[in-house]
Amino acid sequence: MAKEPEGKALSVGNREVLITNPDKLYFSQAKISKFDLVRYYLSVAPGAIAAIRDRPIVLKRFVNGAEAEAFYQKRAPENRPPWLRTVTLSFPSGRTAEEIVVDDAAGLAWIVNLGCIELHPHPVRSGNLDHPDELRIDLDPVPGVEWADVRRVALEVQAFLEEVNLRGWPKTSGSRGMHVNVRIEPRWTFTEVRRAAVALSRAVERRAPSLATSKWWKEERHGVFLDYNQNAKDRTTCSAYSVRPLPDARVSAPLHWNEVAGCDPADFTLFTMPERFAKIGDPHADMDAAAGSLEKLLELADKDEAEGLGDAPWPPHFRKAKHEPSRVMPSRAKPAATKAAAKRPAAKTPRVKIPLITVANSPDKKLALAGLERWKAKYPEAAKLLAVDDVLIDSMRGRSSTWTRIRVNLRHVPEAIRPPQETPDPDDDPTREFRERWRKKKRAD
Repeated sequence: MAKEPEGKALSVGNREVLITNPDKLYFSQAKISKFDLVRYYLSVAPGAIAAIRDRPIVLKRFVNGAEAEAFYQKRAPENRPPWLRTVTLSFPSGRTAEEIVVDDAAGLAWIVNLGCIELHPHPVRSGNLDHPDELRIDLDPVPGVEWADVRRVALEVQAFLEEVNLRGWPKTSGSRGMHVNVRIEPRWTFTEVRRAAVALSRAVERRAPSLATSKWWKEERHGVFLDYNQNAKDRTTCSAYSVRPLPDARVSAPLHWNEVAGCDPADFTLFTMPERFAKIGDPHADMDAAAGSLEKLLELADKDEAEGLGDAPWPPHFRKAKHEPSRVMPSRAKPAATKAAAKRPAAKTPRVKIPLITVANSPDKKLALAGLERWKAKYPEAAKLLAVDDVLIDSMRGRSSTWTRIRVNLRHVPEAIRPPQETPDPDDDPTREFRERWRKKKRAD
């Protein structure tokens, strides 16, 4: 006879959801268990569900808690309740996946029980998978940028959106940045929505050139990056009310615009959000009633293109777009690539190769940071010349796993004492084997 699973049964609406290992510690510093996490999501369920309802969702699972490695699961688990819906999505790679759609509090509790600390919905509804109804503006500050600058850029975004007859809905990312979501009419393809996002990013950069950047390559960025590629198909960001895997269990908190100038992301945690939600409700409750048009943004994109400012780089796993510029990082640009880039109208001057080296690769961020400290100890003269934004800590994402890559920009280090590129320490890139197989297959073809 099969053993019954152990756990705590919750009655959620008219359904019963079993929470397995309810006492398992998910946040050791804040003393938060899995059951605490489920109770949090149920306390803000109307707001959390509004952000994911009728949307396919990627399961980002922290099965061993917030401090352990997570993995992404696109495909719906086979062993799931019969009342959970799924839809089949296709991806740029040509693959397909049947993904979960959450419509109610019981479904929310069920995916949180799988270890989904944060929620990652796609920007489409289940009935129209090829036309997003949400433009996502991700404000991502480079290292060393003050929170006040992130808020200033968010307010520039608000002002610009009003000029193009769109309404933005701000929220803290729960980490170092902010998100501004825009409800749009589902009339445009992913490619068109991304094109509108590129135009918006460049427009905000022109409005606040010392604060904002639309540059894709991290080594070229300054200030706050407006990540237009979050609108590419297959990309997701954490939704409103998502708990983030940080020691204090911060939450991606929806805001009213009059809160942005004075908000502090540390104020919004798993412990404080239920009371805030009970007092003020969901600041984004009216979002679905404010769908707007991308026509003015796409007109701006046409104008940029006519002036020689064409497409911007896509994420690396996407096929090369017809008018996309070179995907070669400036620090690795070869003379031929630089010469070809110089022929394009958008490139007024040749790119300058940036002295960038990789010092650590690891699925464990702590091990990668320890490797950075060893590098600094090995090269103290170079290390003391680095600016805060010369250290690039990249959260890399493969098909189902994440890892941390740490690079160092040696632009402020005289050539005579620049450390060479050595084997990173540690050097554990989980995608290396796959990439080597792909290169061999490409050579064979």
